[in-house]
Amino acid sequence: MYLSNTILRLRAPEPEDLELLYEWENMALYWDSGNTRQPYSRYALKQYISECHKDIYETHQLRLMMTDTTSGKTVGTVDLFDFDLHHSRIALGLFVAPEYKKKGYASAALQLTEAYVFDFLKINQLYCHIAASNTASITMFTNRNFSSVVLKQWVRSESEFTDIVLFQQFRNDYLRLK
Repeated sequence: MYLSNTILRLRAPEPEDLELLYEWENMALYWDSGNTRQPYSRYALKQYISECHKDIYETHQLRLMMTDTTSGKTVGTVDLFDFDLHHSRIALGLFVAPEYKKKGYASAALQLTEAYVFDFLKINQLYCHIAASNTASITMFTNRNFSSVVLKQWVRSESEFTDIVLFQQFRNDYLRLK
């Protein structure tokens, strides 16, 4: 199955996820890395959840909730966005709640997402932007054989511009290493 393994199950957002998404989306600490500039309302998130049944080819995005297969707890999200069908590429965002970090969830989610994007959707390129200071994520993407390029002074933080690393994985490379 494309969306589950022994650690995680990736599933569509449910109405019961509203409060958790409200908490996570409004963590200002992560706004710079997600390009968010303002808080989300419960109303906006409720509307978003109600539209999640639409196809990725229609909305050009997909959010999946990471659920621990043993405990059933929701531990984070996978966001596929900026889907460009013509160029066959899609951006990736991974979020693991602070209390669940360093437990292998991000790595498990990345492996599931690669299989879904490359084996099921047959998309050519999966890419993401990682803050140059995020060494754990850089190690994870490097270990999954993503290629990288540093984009200098790409994002503005509170007092300066900081670098990000653009990671890319291509379907042919993924299939060759699989």
